[in-house]
Amino acid sequence: MTTSVEAPPQVTQHKPRPTTPPTAARARTAARLRTAIYAVIGSAVCIAFVTPVAWSFFRSLQPGSQIAAPSSEQSFDNLTFENYTGLIANIGAGSYIWNSLAIALGAAVFSVIITTLAAYALVNFPFKGSNVAFALILLTMMVPFQAILTPLFLEMNALGLTDSLAGIIVFHITFNLPFGVFLMRNSFAQIPREVVEAARIDGAGPLRILLSVLRPMIVPGAVTVFLFAFLGGWGDFLGALTFLTKQELFTLPVAVQNLASGAFGVVNHGYVIAGAVLLMIPCIILYALVQRYYVRGLVAGAVKG
Repeated sequence: MTTSVEAPPQVTQHKPRPTTPPTAARARTAARLRTAIYAVIGSAVCIAFVTPVAWSFFRSLQPGSQIAAPSSEQSFDNLTFENYTGLIANIGAGSYIWNSLAIALGAAVFSVIITTLAAYALVNFPFKGSNVAFALILLTMMVPFQAILTPLFLEMNALGLTDSLAGIIVFHITFNLPFGVFLMRNSFAQIPREVVEAARIDGAGPLRILLSVLRPMIVPGAVTVFLFAFLGGWGDFLGALTFLTKQELFTLPVAVQNLASGAFGVVNHGYVIAGAVLLMIPCIILYALVQRYYVRGLVAGAVKG
């Protein structure tokens, strides 16, 4: 008697169905959607910032009598530059613009030079107590100059720096140093030590290393210090009002405030808004030119301290 052995049933293995990757068409659609969202958001933000500036500019091209009245479509029919020409010819705004420009450029250039040299020394030539010195420099950032305005005026008057553009430049350099040293020190600290050591082995001196080797690497930080110092000097009102008493030395912000308060006679609203637009133009142009360096400089100052 033979027994038949049945073969076990075959087990079919079900392989998992592979996930199909997104097609090229879906990828292109998603990329277009992201681009469209970025474009809409960017356009909305741009309009929100540009509209007030454009409105101020077009209003400055109207006569003063129309500026004081409610705006209408007819008020934009005859736009002229009479407010700007009158501001320069009748008020002498050319000298005020030159004073503001001299203060802003002087403070910006010397702030970059001094803060770069100070930060270079703190990072590459540390000495006993250098960290304490840097901490004291940072501590002065917490003291606004408005809090020490009276003793500051007495000190500058004793040094003969009042009623002088050079004195205002020194004033702005002094208050730009803490932030500038902080930012430039972080810019130098991000550079690998091997770069400086290799330059020293090749026989380069400290000044040659700074100007030839490290200079391209610290441009963002230097541009950021320059921009902050320039904008602070260009738009300064309280410092110029406090330390300058001669009218021929007044800056443009002081002159615009005098126009608005009627110090030159009847208040001409066209001159006032034209002066405000003149204050905005250099700031907008300068920031548009160096904004990529400015962002990189701020990031360098925030990442490593």
